[in-house]
Amino acid sequence: MMKYISTRGNAPELAFDEVLLTGLAKDGGLYVPKEVPQFTLEEIESWRDLPYTELAHKVIYPFVEGCVEADALKQMLEEVYNNTNFGHKAIAPLQQLDHNEYVLELFHGPTLAFKDFALQLLGRLLDYVLEKRQEKVVIMGATSGDTGSAAIEGTKACQNVDIFILHPYGKVSEVQRRQMTTVVGDNIHNIAIEGNFDQAQDMVKASFGDQSFLRGERKLVAVNSINWARIMAQIVYYFYSSLNLGGPLRPMAYSVPTGNFGDIFAGYMARKMGLPIEQLIIATNENDVLHRLMASNLYEVHSLKHTITPSMDIAVSSNFERLLFDLYDRDGLALADLMNQMADRTQSIELSEEKLAKARDLFDSLAVNEEATVETMKQVFDESGYLLDPHTAIGVKAARECRRNANIPMITLGTAHPVKFEDAVNRGGFDMPKLPHHLSDLMDREERLEVLPADLKTVQDFMAQNTFKD
Repeated sequence: MMKYISTRGNAPELAFDEVLLTGLAKDGGLYVPKEVPQFTLEEIESWRDLPYTELAHKVIYPFVEGCVEADALKQMLEEVYNNTNFGHKAIAPLQQLDHNEYVLELFHGPTLAFKDFALQLLGRLLDYVLEKRQEKVVIMGATSGDTGSAAIEGTKACQNVDIFILHPYGKVSEVQRRQMTTVVGDNIHNIAIEGNFDQAQDMVKASFGDQSFLRGERKLVAVNSINWARIMAQIVYYFYSSLNLGGPLRPMAYSVPTGNFGDIFAGYMARKMGLPIEQLIIATNENDVLHRLMASNLYEVHSLKHTITPSMDIAVSSNFERLLFDLYDRDGLALADLMNQMADRTQSIELSEEKLAKARDLFDSLAVNEEATVETMKQVFDESGYLLDPHTAIGVKAARECRRNANIPMITLGTAHPVKFEDAVNRGGFDMPKLPHHLSDLMDREERLEVLPADLKTVQDFMAQNTFKD
């Protein structure tokens, strides 16, 4: 059975089902596998002709073995990754932009964002585990854009879950907001915080730290990218794209638009599992804490900027801790000391040159401003007639600027559909694309949300009232 350990070294080892329901470890760390599953090149090559669902089973099962039956996982994967749930039969198709340059389209799911890959599966895993344990839980999450709608879509049918999603009031696009606030369900609660994403995220972290407002009757579950199940599901499409372009017989390079470092950490995990990946590019907007660290070895939290790429409007990248754990040779106590320093947002912190050099062996980075983002959207459209969403445009810009080897495929993760980002589309002078058929009436649906101040007690009181409304 796979066991999971905390990045900060002072929490009990857990099995997968416990990690699924736990979120942050008791010591404040994030859970990672104690041992990473390893595949040989021959094994990976033998998967080349597998459809997405079967490949997903090969990649994911070692992480859940002992907690989820193989046949049950197979059924979940077939329910999630099919042409009814995803609007493209390939599930994660590749779009070619140039010789050896591709976009991996991860936006064909129900909410038109890459997070559907993980959160649709997460909902089914929760149902499976909670049913076995005869438990009910409360999901609490913060979103800067896409996570909220994907989480709600993924868990709306869960019988044993109440879900509360916090988003910054007036700071997500209309399509993103409506994808959250128009889903019907007594167990769904949208909270618009009069503040920014980091304030919402801080409230989530504080609530996980002290859950007394739930009276000991329920447990909080995280659906944001600190939940290991999300990383686990995202590893699959690195294998899938590589196999479709000649891997593992040749390496790949990936450019990943990322704010919280979860999606790119999945690529790092794929490499640790045996997939030949030569380069991973951290592509970010003007909220560039990771780029500044990679470029100049200075970790310094700046004030959050609101941009046309709201899903990356994050000042602190939570999942970077998982990479730091490896850079610090999995020394949880050393990492706990570093993370305590980083928690003081008035400090500037440097990594040792040795640790940073290890990261730079694989990772490059680029921060892209709004003007360059829109220019990249125009450039790619002029070259190919293909309209990128602004997050993916940042990925393409970073791919072209940071590419080390033009002889291997460069794959940019296409994280969202451009219809979700009207401001960027308008600034580029493009015609607004149409919503896909299943969302064609989105602007006419009734919205349900509660606007609350960025105050922890107010939010927790609201959650308690709506969790125990009977």
